[in-house]
Amino acid sequence: MKRLTIKTAVLSVGAVAMLSASAQAQQVIRIDGSSTVYPITEGVAEEFQKAKKGAVKVTVGISGTGGGFKKFCRGETDISNASRPILVKEMEECRKNGIQYIELPIAYDGLAVVVNPRNNWATCMTVEQLKEIWKPESQGKKFSWSDFDPKWPKEEIKLCGAGHDSGTFDYFTEAIMGKAKQSRGDYLASEDDNVLVQFAQRERGALCYFGLAYVQENRGKVKAIQIRNPKTGQCVEPNYDTVQRGQYQPLSRPLFIYVNAKSVQDRPEVREFVDFYLKNAGKISKQVGYIALPDRAYKLAEERFSKRVVGTVFGGEPEVGLTIDELLKREAKQ
Repeated sequence: MKRLTIKTAVLSVGAVAMLSASAQAQQVIRIDGSSTVYPITEGVAEEFQKAKKGAVKVTVGISGTGGGFKKFCRGETDISNASRPILVKEMEECRKNGIQYIELPIAYDGLAVVVNPRNNWATCMTVEQLKEIWKPESQGKKFSWSDFDPKWPKEEIKLCGAGHDSGTFDYFTEAIMGKAKQSRGDYLASEDDNVLVQFAQRERGALCYFGLAYVQENRGKVKAIQIRNPKTGQCVEPNYDTVQRGQYQPLSRPLFIYVNAKSVQDRPEVREFVDFYLKNAGKISKQVGYIALPDRAYKLAEERFSKRVVGTVFGGEPEVGLTIDELLKREAKQ
């Protein structure tokens, strides 16, 4: 029994050593951030890991754009998913910690305003109506649908939307309220869009907002309504064409990844992953319900990455209604 125990112990130690060596051999790329960008990055990560046959592990978290930048600027992640450009305070935090970054646009997205499928009355809403519902001064106030149109039922509006660490929250509040992070707080808030989908599917009076891709992925469970374009006065449905053409305003936006420049410099697997990402982002974006950028945009991003151009083409402030053409013009100047 004693010899058997010793032999078993020796085998166990050997097995642990082998596992430890295997774990050390596997390279890990750490990504976190936007839940909106998550499906694209997760799709790219799966394809990349298959291509590398297990030699590289890619972890993708969902802590929201703001939460992702907090980790990124502390040096905890190699890449940060973002559904808005980096803000001044995040730029300063990265600078303080010596983190330089390469900003890469990877797709385009529409932010959808969503109702329950049983809602057959609200087909189009205005920015002014949404502002009245969501403004901070409306905290604690209960609205009925009939408050905004006498033809609509006297049914309570039940709200859900992005959590405060989400880039979707920042963008929605900037677009609707005119200032980022200005919103009532008494609503179901989550960085996980699937939680919001479930709420909108369950509540007949629901009024929610989240990424267009999650609407397309959950067709029949939720319904996106039209938004009246403030410039043209037309009610516009969020879909691939209206977002790409710049008609769905003000709730269309570019999506990004931010790459730690030191990770790129020191680790070949990060360089390989980002190269792979840019070559496959258009295809995978379409597969998961987003709007691919034009080929020219990806070529510009590839040039930006190959030259290791650090920094941002934005001024550190939220921007609303940026079209694909406008984004391309900025990228071309770099």
